[in-house]
Amino acid sequence: QRNDAPTSDGFVAIACGAEHATALRNDGTVVTWGRTSDGQRNDAPTCAGFLAVACGDHHNVALRDDGIVVTFGSNIERQRRTKPNDEAGFLAIACGGAHSAALVDAESLDT
Repeated sequence: QRNDAPTSDGFVAIACGAEHATALRNDGTVVTWGRTSDGQRNDAPTCAGFLAVACGDHHNVALRDDGIVVTFGSNIERQRRTKPNDEAGFLAIACGGAHSAALVDAESLDT
């Protein structure tokens, strides 16, 4: 258990990295906690409008309600690709230790 974990309610999703966590509130905002020694929580979004979150070991991915994928956290292993560059239309996201994937449609993935 972490001292810095949020204690309020209203969460609808959670994901865990190696030593940090990212959660989604019912108002569409993203909350992170845990270690940040490797940049795990750097550049976390502060706006609302998110539908999903995922964590890699030291990076995070969030899916906006307009289908745009946002990455934040460490990029030491280039796990935060610049693509999809504000392309909209993504349906789902997932992370592995040092990589991420986004579902474009029922037949296409972007990794």
